[in-house]
Amino acid sequence: MDWERDLSGWALPHLSRRIVAGPHRWHVQETGQGPGLLLLPGAGASTHTWRGLIPELARTHTVRALDLPGQGFTQSPNAKRSGLPETVEDITQLCSQENWTHRAIIGHSAGAAVALGLTRTMEIRKIVGINPALDNFDGVAGWLFPVLARLLAANPFTANIFTFGATTARARRLIEGTGSNIDTQALSFYTRLTGDRAHVNGALQMMARWSLDGLLNDLPGIQTDVLFLVGTNDKAVPPEVAHRAAERLPNARVTDLDGLGHLAHEEDASRVLKEIKGFLAG
Repeated sequence: MDWERDLSGWALPHLSRRIVAGPHRWHVQETGQGPGLLLLPGAGASTHTWRGLIPELARTHTVRALDLPGQGFTQSPNAKRSGLPETVEDITQLCSQENWTHRAIIGHSAGAAVALGLTRTMEIRKIVGINPALDNFDGVAGWLFPVLARLLAANPFTANIFTFGATTARARRLIEGTGSNIDTQALSFYTRLTGDRAHVNGALQMMARWSLDGLLNDLPGIQTDVLFLVGTNDKAVPPEVAHRAAERLPNARVTDLDGLGHLAHEEDASRVLKEIKGFLAG
């Protein structure tokens, strides 16, 4: 995305700035005062996903929301830095460079995996994972899907194919396929993302290099307090994934959100905020 042109009309653009750290030009939205709170979106999303949460969370915290490498407005010239260990390492470098400390992290989907990974490199007291993507594919899909993702990411024309003809109707079908129903403004953001070649390529590169094996092995040793918020209608990540992961974490619990899908925090921000605020204050 072109920074100056495409940021106009985005969610909460007055909070945005760009920071060069490591190989990336990070897009960061920052606001509020108080203990540091880091927000990490899932694959294929951006900081816009938090627009319903940031203003309220900023009443009690210094909130920082990031776009993941190569996605949204974070520019990344090195696709090899898209895997989970590399993403954790590069976010740690960014926080160290900027002298940021965060008592808590909120991560959605793959962002929850990154949050748990950051407990290896930072002192994090609490983590909220919204529909956390914490399971590898089972059976044949376990090796077939990653191989297909790598093949797609290696083809320079793949992103063009995915972004060709991006429309609101197409974005709506994608979102509804995750079990969520979101408003027209949210759909406009996803329509814009699915039509952006750099963003789509960044998401593909992340998929091609994503492996949870190391993190899943580490779950029993993570002592951080963890809350998983799980939409019972999530069709992207089965709700039982969070329940299985919570059983392996020493200090984790799960709250089911009846009727909500994968984008629960965009469907019903007030309901999700109530759970988050109670957990952070406890």
